[in-house]
Amino acid sequence: MVAPSAGSKIQIQSYKHNGNLHRVWESSIVLKGTEQIVIGANDKTQVVESDGRTWITREPAICYFHSKHWFNVIGMLRDDGIYYYCNISSPFVYEGNSIKYIDYDLDLKIYPDMTYDLLDEDEYEEHREQMNYPGVLDRILYNNIEDLQRWVQQRKGPFSPGFVDQWYERFLTYRW
Repeated sequence: MVAPSAGSKIQIQSYKHNGNLHRVWESSIVLKGTEQIVIGANDKTQVVESDGRTWITREPAICYFHSKHWFNVIGMLRDDGIYYYCNISSPFVYEGNSIKYIDYDLDLKIYPDMTYDLLDEDEYEEHREQMNYPGVLDRILYNNIEDLQRWVQQRKGPFSPGFVDQWYERFLTYRW
């Protein structure tokens, strides 16, 4: 797999299990790009929903994608601290100047004090039945939720102290 280069602009594309496009973040800048990890950033970027509605992100965000883990992490810099939104998803692929992944509805929302909530279990159950997720996928996703919770508890990877701030400082060196 080819990796995006630092400083390049990419789209982030989220799909559903049935292959339908779910959501697109129009423009993010790559801060680090390898075949295994992509770290990107955006601020006030346009997001297009599958039904055509659009909205603009409210704050700077650092995005962490890993080719081996079934989740991605978005660290949002707000006035009262860093909030994380973690999508339980397929590992990413980089293709056609875009990061692509399958969103499996389940999300972990993490607050500045590192407490968290698991969100959208009802939506996951509905889509699991509609799209006939295989049993093995269910186990993979819930195992990755446990891995993600351990990362939060251990302050690992994108949850380590200073991670989001360090990458945000790098983001500020780029001029769009």
